Amino acid sequence: MADRVLVAPDKFKGSLAATEVAARVAAGLSSAGFGGEVVRLPVADGGDGTVDAAVSAGYRRVEVEVRGPVGRPVAAAFALLDETAVIEAAQASGLSLLASGQLAPLTASTWGVGELILAALGLGATRIVLAVGGVATTDGGAGLLQALGARLTDASGAELPAGGEALARLATLDLSGLPDLAGVEFQLASDVNNPLLGPSGAAAVYGPQKGAAPADVKLLEAGLRTWADVAEAACGATARDAAGGGAAGGLGFAAQLFLGARMRPGIEVLLEMLTFGAQLDGARLVITGEGSLDAQSLHGKAPVGVARAAAAHDPPVPVVAVAGVCRLSTEELRSAGFEACYAIADIESDLARCIAEAGPLLEVLTVRIAADWLGTPG
Repeated sequence: MADRVLVAPDKFKGSLAATEVAARVAAGLSSAGFGGEVVRLPVADGGDGTVDAAVSAGYRRVEVEVRGPVGRPVAAAFALLDETAVIEAAQASGLSLLASGQLAPLTASTWGVGELILAALGLGATRIVLAVGGVATTDGGAGLLQALGARLTDASGAELPAGGEALARLATLDLSGLPDLAGVEFQLASDVNNPLLGPSGAAAVYGPQKGAAPADVKLLEAGLRTWADVAEAACGATARDAAGGGAAGGLGFAAQLFLGARMRPGIEVLLEMLTFGAQLDGARLVITGEGSLDAQSLHGKAPVGVARAAAAHDPPVPVVAVAGVCRLSTEELRSAGFEACYAIADIESDLARCIAEAGPLLEVLTVRIAADWLGTPG
């Protein structure tokens, strides 16, 4: 069987998309003189980049114009294969769609995510994977429900404006306008286990990352609590304490309560879509990685998911990581399933250069990997 290397990295945040990382590693293997098969399988853990990874695996990209996080139209995309759609919440409601000085923690909405769901349903999707990382919103998924046809009104009967702050005024939730979703399976792809409310909830933990000041966090928490009270009463079920309810500013709560979504680790869902187990057959080495390989990586991030899948394969396939910086000890790397980690920061001490020239430096690192693991001259 021919020499085969799987290149399955996540993005280097702020520097290289996962597809670019995979391309640079492949180029490094080529320049090192590796003559075997190189399979590029860029991955993601449920955040931004999930649609790109699905498209790389053979899904079709579908472009749609939707309402962005602050109401302006944005160009978004989802991935479609047969009756399965992969929807990335960040495409419609992402933090990256807003300039750093124009964040809107109190008013940003997930309305556009609901529009993506409607577009997928219109193309015949019966299985929808919701990848929910990287959003600018803390509206509990209320905007998504409004886009699907729900009406949220205050005590006077007026429609609530967008965003999490307004939810504190919610009095009535009318679900009669929702489409029939009985035949649709929803999966919530997330690496976040936080509940909706409380000190480890959506507002307290993630609100500040979206521009929320301490006073804003209190307003958002109050809004989410009222939203949970009214929503759970309307559905006759509870989801506020469910793992992942706090994902994407509470979008996980709405997905589980209203859509019956089953939460799964984002990388697990993606590897399934990539038929990763079959791709491992005959592989000699797997190269994965992300921008910063650190303690956070050990909690559901993509590279560790890749390493665990490779270790579980029969026979196991060795895995090495590439990273901008590696903050894990040798023991931590081994326990996570990595044979070694090659970091750009180890060959370039200037942080600005590490970021600006990440691509070429990654190719240099890959030449070292090829020498160490594939027997090339180096």
